Amino acid sequence: MTENQRARIDFPATIGVWWASDTWAITDVQDVAREIEALGYGSLFIPEVTGKECLTQSAAFLAATERLVVGTGIANIHARAASAAESGARTLTALHPGRFVLGLGVSHAPLVEHGFGGTYAKPLATMRTYLEKMAAVPEQIEPGAGRPARLLAALGPKMIELSGTHADGAHPYLVMPEQSRKTREILGPDKWIVSEQAVVVGGDDAEQMSAAHGHLNVYSGLPNYRNSWLRQGFDESDLVRGGSDRLARGLVGMGSVDEAAATLQAHLDAGADHVVVQVLGDDPTADPRPALRTLASALGLG
Repeated sequence: MTENQRARIDFPATIGVWWASDTWAITDVQDVAREIEALGYGSLFIPEVTGKECLTQSAAFLAATERLVVGTGIANIHARAASAAESGARTLTALHPGRFVLGLGVSHAPLVEHGFGGTYAKPLATMRTYLEKMAAVPEQIEPGAGRPARLLAALGPKMIELSGTHADGAHPYLVMPEQSRKTREILGPDKWIVSEQAVVVGGDDAEQMSAAHGHLNVYSGLPNYRNSWLRQGFDESDLVRGGSDRLARGLVGMGSVDEAAATLQAHLDAGADHVVVQVLGDDPTADPRPALRTLASALGLG
């Protein structure tokens, strides 16, 4: 792949899904993945916190579907050696060309130190070293498969720059469309941007706000996100636990289903190539399908 050639990702649609399924039996989640594909969504991105291992899950979702792109959003670099991440991703790429995306992230100090027993220091340097080790894996590992598409969980300008020089683009999370625009300005036209957007489907305004604040509760205590929101124009008064109403409305698509759908299009209009929607429920692993069915109709998928 030449320097200016875009890594291959065969998204069948510009809108995908972001969903955490750690508490589900894998065979049941395969059924969910099949329905997500049948509804017309183009991808399923999955997180990795301290629950299930994301490369194993990705293999199961790829095997259960035909066209759906499966991505890690994100694979925690503290959970496995760089050589294991690279070789595992190459195997998935060899089996399912164009359908696997390796999203990588440095995670957060509390999760790394307490969840994985690791050390969280100098995130940018840690990520750069990790990517360099991945690049050093010899070509004889899955010969002919090529390097898997890599995206970085990039919020700050330096990590965004790294996602362009050492990876194939960025996977912004909990950002407004304007941040997708700024990410595109930094990366230029030849790198991928896959932005996440949370939405609430159904309920009145009070119920939707409650879901949004519940979603932001954990994130509002993490410095990486707090700093990201300050860069996006919010201030300290917005960073209360669970976020202010202004923060919630800025980061979560609410209102009618058409208004929620419009927030996804806004990222595409701002320069994102693909948007993954996270529908908020009673908890992060709640069944997303009822809301996804409603949203698919509003988006004209299928």
